[in-house]
Amino acid sequence: MSTKQRILDAALVLFNEQGERSVTTNHIAAHLNISPGNLYYHFKNKQAIIFDLFVAYEEMVLQNLQVPEDRELTVLDKVNYLKDTFTGLWQCRFIHRDMEHLLQADEALHARYRDFFRTCLQQVGKIYRGLRDAGMIAISDDEVDSLALNTWIVVTSWFSFLRCNLLTDNQNEISQEMLWGGIYQVFTLERPYLTDEFRDKVIELQTQVSPKPAWLG
Repeated sequence: MSTKQRILDAALVLFNEQGERSVTTNHIAAHLNISPGNLYYHFKNKQAIIFDLFVAYEEMVLQNLQVPEDRELTVLDKVNYLKDTFTGLWQCRFIHRDMEHLLQADEALHARYRDFFRTCLQQVGKIYRGLRDAGMIAISDDEVDSLALNTWIVVTSWFSFLRCNLLTDNQNEISQEMLWGGIYQVFTLERPYLTDEFRDKVIELQTQVSPKPAWLG
């Protein structure tokens, strides 16, 4: 593995565990037992590391949101989209946890994120149209656009919601299991649009994959 990739991997671990604002380039270098100069040979500053981590996250998300062109979507596809999305959210959780700060600190990252948001919204809309074509949901084009946006808001805000409403100030208390509670919330957004033919199948699978979180009562 290259030194550059080792720096990215170490930074991701430290940012996720401690929060990006608590980690300096010196911390990353010490974690890898390399000199700060070696780190700066590959990245001019911490913002450059963050930018590359975001690009990798972006590529992963867009790959996960691809819609197959040679077949209709299935109920399992629908679940996998959500599982892959929230798995990626966990793996790169510092991004959405510290998003406002990260975007304010780097204009280039902010511009990249806006493009990412628009592309994701288009892809989520395609997924919902694919589910409609497969007979799983009954929804108009206008409703697709609104549902896609609401889904994006839930997914990208879920980590902040947990921190602000359920936990103490110790961010490390948030587990992957708690984060996956967001899958249940996305299912509830979609439930009114389920067709009679698929309603029971989808609800049964949702119960298996992401049951109602206990804290919802």
